[in-house]
Amino acid sequence: MSKTKSRVLQLNNAFIQTQKTKRQKVLKENQKKNRLMGMILILVIFLFTLPTYNLMQSYEKLLEKRAQLAEMKTDYKELEEQVETEQALVKKLSDKDYAAKYVRAKYHYSKEGEFVYTIPNLLPRSK
Repeated sequence: MSKTKSRVLQLNNAFIQTQKTKRQKVLKENQKKNRLMGMILILVIFLFTLPTYNLMQSYEKLLEKRAQLAEMKTDYKELEEQVETEQALVKKLSDKDYAAKYVRAKYHYSKEGEFVYTIPNLLPRSK
């Protein structure tokens, strides 16, 4: 293959030169505008990303606190029930006959010549 010369001639006069310089100025201005827009875009992305990240962290903390609150509520209910049973036991133990029976059964106290028989589920279970 041999090289063929192009039959198109480029004119190199003052008008063409001014048009080239104008086009180059426009291209440089467009590049500057594009760089500026890119920087603004990066800044906007950063400004939206940082608060979003903080918001997500706060939301995770909120979920942890909600779970902790639910756990504490269940613990509170269990403790309330335990307090009620303990108060009922205290009320029953104010009766001297019941207190004597309770002490004999739980701690295996007995009078001389007396036999103690333990019956399952008679006493409340201690934790």
